[in-house]
Amino acid sequence: MYRFAIVASEYNSVIVDRLIAGARRALKDQEQVNLIRVPGSFEIPLAAKRAALSKKYDAVVALGCVLRGETPHFEYISRAVSNGLQRVALEAGIPVGFGVLTVDTVEQAMERSGDSGNKGFEAAMAAFQMIKVLGEI
Repeated sequence: MYRFAIVASEYNSVIVDRLIAGARRALKDQEQVNLIRVPGSFEIPLAAKRAALSKKYDAVVALGCVLRGETPHFEYISRAVSNGLQRVALEAGIPVGFGVLTVDTVEQAMERSGDSGNKGFEAAMAAFQMIKVLGEI
């Protein structure tokens, strides 16, 4: 039994709430699953780092949705979030499941947050599996 923090964006909440449901489904048998909401995907790495360094959790699951628009903003946010979360995992030494969707359309986001192929579920399972892998090293 492990302790998880789910750090999830409020922005695009219809989609992110579906990712949260998927992650909770994956972690239903775990000791503790705490949800931490942040305003947007850009804020996820900071909250994930704070959770990771708190020593309260064995892993963090990051969930959000960045939709491509008509400006370069999508690229900047997507890159910052993915690089930031990788740094959190490397610096804190605990798994960070990456469930931040970077999609072109709402339809793609809905597909990736549905019951089948839910990226929140997949990110939570990856974090869970990495706890075991790191424990064996």
